[in-house]
Amino acid sequence: MSFVSLNLTPVLVANLQTLGFDKPTQVQSQAIPEILAGRDLMAGARTGSGKTAAYALPLMHMLLSSPAGTPKLRSLILVPTRELAQQVYNNLLSYSQNTGLKSSLVYGGAPFESQQKALAAGVDILVTTPGRLLDHLRKGTLSLANNRFLVLDEADRMLDMGFRDEIRGILRQLPKSRQTLLFSATFDDHIFRFSKSLLSNPILLEVDKRNSGNQDIEQQVYEVDDDRKTALLCHLLTHKAWPQVLIFSRTRQSADTLAKVLADKSIKPKPFMAICPRKAAIPCWQSSKIASCRR
Repeated sequence: MSFVSLNLTPVLVANLQTLGFDKPTQVQSQAIPEILAGRDLMAGARTGSGKTAAYALPLMHMLLSSPAGTPKLRSLILVPTRELAQQVYNNLLSYSQNTGLKSSLVYGGAPFESQQKALAAGVDILVTTPGRLLDHLRKGTLSLANNRFLVLDEADRMLDMGFRDEIRGILRQLPKSRQTLLFSATFDDHIFRFSKSLLSNPILLEVDKRNSGNQDIEQQVYEVDDDRKTALLCHLLTHKAWPQVLIFSRTRQSADTLAKVLADKSIKPKPFMAICPRKAAIPCWQSSKIASCRR
């Protein structure tokens, strides 16, 4: 199967070919026809399966099939973290070249005013985290009145991170007549119960065995005395060819101490403090090789 056989708009297929994508992944080949048919979808797909394109391509196709003149928000993509928001947004920019579709990115921790200006200029597709979206809705800088499509990406993580009430608040401001797509790496009773308030007669698509882990991840455990953990960590960071490293610490103080030790050994960490929606501080720090902190 090719992307051409999925009946996507030629400009989207051309963009995919430019990006080097010739054949859809399993989740793409199964999800895209269902979405194009206008059905609500509940899809289980792990990270790295190509799920962003699985929902982004058909949404763009449908938006291009019914142009709205001045861009108005017609497609909303909710994600749990700013890192995923940036990743999804960058993918949208790649897929939508030469289409005229306008995408925007909104998340907490970034200047509110610049986001407000981008939204006022018009946007077709918005990628956002729930908390910052509610901020814009409360201040009247954004309307969901014209929204036709709602995507929840990594829905299981959004529930784990305590976004249930935020999502319900957003749903109250969305048109009842819409197409909703839910993507999750895992399915459990909480997800199924919550989905009943989100989707209407959804198609259930499970690409992998339910709740299976990523088979490409290798896990190792090192047994070491407490007083030698830092030395072992320094050794691993110095001698292992790891492209990215993310280290969690129990407290802010221990994170600061560890960061100083690593800096003394020419391993330059970037301190980072993330706060989850439940107001619980998660101290962590990033080495110079780290791309992002998920929470």
